[in-house]
Amino acid sequence: MRTLSIVGVVLILGMTAATVWVITGTPGVVDEVPAALPPTPPASSPTPVIISVEANEAVKDIGQMLEDEGVIDSAIQFRVLAELLGYEKMIQSGEYEFDPDTPALQVVYRMRRGILSSLFVTVVEGWRLEEIADALDEQGVVSREGFLEAAVAGNFDFDFLQRLGPATPLEGYLFPATYFYGRSATAEDVIRQMLEAMDDNFSEELLRDALNVGLTMHGVLTLASIIEREARVPEERPIMAQVFLARLRRGIPLEADPTVQYALAMDPESVAEFGYWKAGLTEEDLEVDSTYNTYRFGGLPLGPIAAPRLDSIEAVIEPADTNYLYFVATGDEEGSHAFAETLEEHQQNIEEFQR
Repeated sequence: MRTLSIVGVVLILGMTAATVWVITGTPGVVDEVPAALPPTPPASSPTPVIISVEANEAVKDIGQMLEDEGVIDSAIQFRVLAELLGYEKMIQSGEYEFDPDTPALQVVYRMRRGILSSLFVTVVEGWRLEEIADALDEQGVVSREGFLEAAVAGNFDFDFLQRLGPATPLEGYLFPATYFYGRSATAEDVIRQMLEAMDDNFSEELLRDALNVGLTMHGVLTLASIIEREARVPEERPIMAQVFLARLRRGIPLEADPTVQYALAMDPESVAEFGYWKAGLTEEDLEVDSTYNTYRFGGLPLGPIAAPRLDSIEAVIEPADTNYLYFVATGDEEGSHAFAETLEEHQQNIEEFQR
C-alpha cells in the first residue's frame, strides 16, 4: 500500500508539473515570474480593458471577469496559476488596465504586485524637470511640453506648495520613484502622483525635525538636491550636508558645481552641446550670470535643482557631526571626496587629487 501511495503521489506531481508547463507555456520552475514588465508601445497598442478588483475578491470571480472581458483566454488557467504560485490570497485591489489577450502569467504577476498599468516611467534621483519630461514623452505617457506647462505649483492643492508662487516650477518636489499610468492619464494626473509620493515620504515628523533646526521644506529640498548631484558615496551625504550648512551659517558661498551646471542648462544651445549636466566646468562657466550660480551668489539658490532621494533629504535634516568646511573629488572609481576643516588642508587635497 505504501508503494502504491508513493507512486500515486509521484503521478499527481508529474501531472501537476505537466499542467503548469502547458498552462504557462514556459518551461522552468513553477514560481518563476518575469523580473520586469516592458512598457507597452502606445502607438500600436489596442484599446485597453479596465478591470476593477475589489479587496478580498475571490480569484475565481476575478478570473471569470478577465475571461469575459477578453483579457485572458481561460478563467481556469488564471485560477490554477494563482493557486500554484500561492497568490490566491495576495491579489491587490484596484483598477487595472490590460491589453486584450494578455498572457495569464503576466496578469497574475501584475495583480499580485498591484501593477495597475504596463505603462510606466522611472524618475531617477538627481533628474531635473526637463529630464523627467523627456522620459514621460519617450514612454508615451504625456508630452514633454504638456508636462512642463503643468508642472507649476499653482496647478495643485498640496499644503507644502502653499508658500510657493503659483508660477513656481515644481523642480525638486517630484519624488523619484517608478510610477505606473493608464493611457488616459493627463499631465496633471502624472504630476499629482509624484507630489503625493513626496507628501508621503517627506512626513510630518521630518517636517517638524526640519523646522526644529531652522529649515523649511523648500530649504531642505534645495540643499538636498545639490547633495544629490554632488554625492556618489552614500555615507558622504550627511558629511556634505554638514559642510554646506556650516558654510551657510558662516556666510561662505556654497561653491557647488551642480548649481552652475543647472544654470548653464537653461541655455538650449548648452544642452544641445553638453547635455543637462555639463562635465568639466571651465573658469568661464563658473562666472555664469545666474542666481543659481553659488560661486557668485551667497546663500542657497532660489530653489531645488533636481529631484532628491529620501536619503539626501534626511542627510540635510540630520547632518554629520564634523567640522569640515571644504571637500574635493578624489577622482577614484567610487566617486569619493576628500574633506578638510581649513583652507590650507583643502588646498593640499586639491594639489593631491587634482594634479
